[in-house]
Amino acid sequence: MTPDIHKAGLFYLRDARVLLCRNHKAATLMLPGGKLESGELPLEALQRELAEELSGTTLIDPQFLGTYDQPASDGFRSIRIELFTGALSGEPVPSAEVAELVWFGEHDDATHLAPSLRHAIFTDLIARRILPWSAAG
Repeated sequence: MTPDIHKAGLFYLRDARVLLCRNHKAATLMLPGGKLESGELPLEALQRELAEELSGTTLIDPQFLGTYDQPASDGFRSIRIELFTGALSGEPVPSAEVAELVWFGEHDDATHLAPSLRHAIFTDLIARRILPWSAAG
């Protein structure tokens, strides 16, 4: 089934905290990354989005972590997130539509997370021992 929304996202972990974004339009925290443009591959989209959102930061040694299909936060559409990890050049600084960067930890309030993070991505990454938490918040 083709998703209504197709995104590429970055899982970036430092000191057991995950780098998340809050954009100017949404209250929820989400992964850095964004929608694929026509003809774009997920990794290409992620690299473009990171350059836009994190003030020119580039992804080094990207590794694919998985694909997550979930209902979109509006409850009507579906979303597919192609998830990558890797290192970042430089220190991330919010730009473009990103209002704030948040280093989210295991004991932070999970109600602030986008549904795909709360219900699928973090749960899977914890189970696979990629995210060193005991529970998703």
